[in-house]
Amino acid sequence: MKYYLDITLLPDTEITLGFIWFKVYQQVHIALAENKIGENSSAIALAFPRYTLSKDKEGEFPLGSKLRIFAATQAQLNEFDINRWLKRFTDHTHITSIKAVPDHVSEYVCVKRKQCKTNLSRLARRRAKRKGESFEQALQYFASFNDEKSELPFINVKSLSKNEQFRLFIEQVSVKEESAGEFNCYGLSKEQATVPWF
Repeated sequence: MKYYLDITLLPDTEITLGFIWFKVYQQVHIALAENKIGENSSAIALAFPRYTLSKDKEGEFPLGSKLRIFAATQAQLNEFDINRWLKRFTDHTHITSIKAVPDHVSEYVCVKRKQCKTNLSRLARRRAKRKGESFEQALQYFASFNDEKSELPFINVKSLSKNEQFRLFIEQVSVKEESAGEFNCYGLSKEQATVPWF
């Protein structure tokens, strides 16, 4: 990933940062899906320069207010044309021009989706369907279930393929070595692909 641009989200007194994240990220997801290079694969990657774990900074939005978009070439970012996808949000976003990643980068991050088992009813419905059990039997199976609460930041996202809304938990881990790989249509690493951290 050699080129990038930044999107800064600009909340106001009437619209929260979380709501702006939902709307902006939804458009970014649509743009990634429209520009995919394979089955759920994107040449574009994302990072969150102001990412913090919720326990680290009280009162701050865990993803911060900036989204960084990466590509291997300047042409890929030009073709992606994020300004077109976010034109309805010009009052709440500031988009920089495309820049080259600094030469001195020595750190990288792997930005991935983390799926948590948080909904007992959903798990019971899935088990009932898979095992041919009643919902009550499946619920009994999960009687000792302990909700996995994630402290990871998340964005509410609407899936284009399933037409349902869910929380997209984001795990961003610092690494010392650059690692090539694939990114999905949420702009996140499919395995261990990294983006520069600066």
